[in-house]
Amino acid sequence: MNCPTIEITLGQAAFRINKRCKLAIAGGDLNAKLDGKPIANWASFTAHSGQVLSFSLARNGLRSYLAVKGGFFLTPQLGSVSTVQRDLLGGIHKDGRPLESDDTLLFHHHDVPQLNSEMTFRFRPDYNRPIELRVIESYQSDAFSESSLNRFYSNTFRVGQNSNRMGYRLEGEPIQGPDLHLKSEGIALGSIQIPPDGQPIILLNDRQTIGGYPKVGCVARIDLPRLAQAKPGQQVTFVKGDLLGLQEVWSQWARFFGY
Repeated sequence: MNCPTIEITLGQAAFRINKRCKLAIAGGDLNAKLDGKPIANWASFTAHSGQVLSFSLARNGLRSYLAVKGGFFLTPQLGSVSTVQRDLLGGIHKDGRPLESDDTLLFHHHDVPQLNSEMTFRFRPDYNRPIELRVIESYQSDAFSESSLNRFYSNTFRVGQNSNRMGYRLEGEPIQGPDLHLKSEGIALGSIQIPPDGQPIILLNDRQTIGGYPKVGCVARIDLPRLAQAKPGQQVTFVKGDLLGLQEVWSQWARFFGY
């Protein structure tokens, strides 16, 4: 838990192993190979000194995550080892730069068990499925007209090019927001804002702390990882979610992963 990992977007990356270790891969399927031999996704494996782990174009999803047992060794900044290019924080260079050619990542010494593990199919996402996001409506949803909400739930949106870890911008038939002057307030993970142009914005992990656009509600937390694997141009639809049912699904997921 909370060990530093590497996020790989759209593949085209390779890593030379300098010491025997236990690694694991999860997320989108970016055709991972160890010395040219395919490696199973959502599974752990042993890598030996001198081997090369490579990633290429995605079969599905957008991002893959590479972990080493015990985590990579990085010095935290502001309590985190995340790389934030926008704010020039984090990473091995401590200035927000992503990993570059010839960079060396250290990891903690660990025993390397012989057996590999693979995640159960119950919690393995299928990134090839259509993206249908379940919405927990907020107290502000009552301010939207019935026709606007119907359009929101019946419309099919596309992921815009200007999407990142701060938020995913969607493109489609504009949604008319309420004619209200709202005070800025704290922004929850997954909030669905409707700005003046009517194109929804779903706020993610690097979101701003406050905002004043009206919000239909929040995308269920269990659905956010699927959204984060969506490429520009992919289609997204929304459906009303059942709060109690979604809480139970999230609890099952969290218990399995030890949250």
